[in-house]
Amino acid sequence: MYPLADVPVLQLSIPTQDPAALMDLGRRLRALRHEGVLVIGSGFMTHGLPYLTREMVTGGSVPAWSSDFDAWATDALSRGDINALTDYRRAPGMPFAHPTVDHFLPLFVTLGAAEDPERPVTMEIDGYMIGLSKRSFQVA
Repeated sequence: MYPLADVPVLQLSIPTQDPAALMDLGRRLRALRHEGVLVIGSGFMTHGLPYLTREMVTGGSVPAWSSDFDAWATDALSRGDINALTDYRRAPGMPFAHPTVDHFLPLFVTLGAAEDPERPVTMEIDGYMIGLSKRSFQVA
């Protein structure tokens, strides 16, 4: 993305698993976007590595828990439904899609940094790699 590595990078720890607190953290970062700072929340849309089989990794099959969670998240993001997203522990495919939620929680910081967190997002990348959803989206 930046081959000259000429952009400053600051990595944040996720201080809580509370979606509301993470949205608030994102809101506090929002002003930086007006100064040209790029806010990125990273992690695949699904991250159930312990539940992948050799066939999934080598054969390209996608487990139902991965595709179900991806479809649920895509639908909620497409509608700007923050309430549904904050109830992610009851989403289809959980807890297999995220046996630990550290790769899903950055989503809330990113949404909080958006100008309008409830505005539907733009899907930029979709598809699967070794059975995991690599969905990526952009907020306004």
